[in-house]
Amino acid sequence: MIRITSKFASIIIIFLGWVMFPAVTMAADPIVTQSTTSSNVTTNGKQTTTVKSPPPSAISPAITSSGSDLCTVGISGAVQTQILGISGGSTVRDMNCERLKLSKTLYDMGMKVAAVSTLCQDFRVFSAMKMAGTPCPFEGKIGDAASQLWEEHPELHPENLTEGKNDNNDLVKGAVGGFGLAGLLLLLL
Repeated sequence: MIRITSKFASIIIIFLGWVMFPAVTMAADPIVTQSTTSSNVTTNGKQTTTVKSPPPSAISPAITSSGSDLCTVGISGAVQTQILGISGGSTVRDMNCERLKLSKTLYDMGMKVAAVSTLCQDFRVFSAMKMAGTPCPFEGKIGDAASQLWEEHPELHPENLTEGKNDNNDLVKGAVGGFGLAGLLLLLL
């Protein structure tokens, strides 16, 4: 019982202290403080903003013929300055590739002389056939008859017909020259 009484007494003491403490603080006179402050702030400054952005880019088109049965080669390029960008592209036919495909198709259809004649339009094949002693067919004639006709008409030899004709090289040179000129003009801007 003594133990309960001491707990009870301690609770009453805490309760009375809690109730009495605000009454003591309320009875005291309040302290009033007055102050007046005046200030002026003047700020002068200079602000600079630098915007960092990625450079402009001219992206050349992707011209691919991989995975397809085409005899073309893609050419593309791009030129970029701080102001203007130009890009372009084109395809170039590979005539030798076309000749090989045509010859294979003719051979698969059973037209062996026509297939060989198609290949003989290339001066390298024409020369190789002549050196092997099996001349290229001439208007349906083969063997010695074809050889005789080729000797009578040397102007029809493939090397004479292709001399001075480099369409693909001219196209590539023209494209490179055009892009070079465009790039130079853009750099002068």
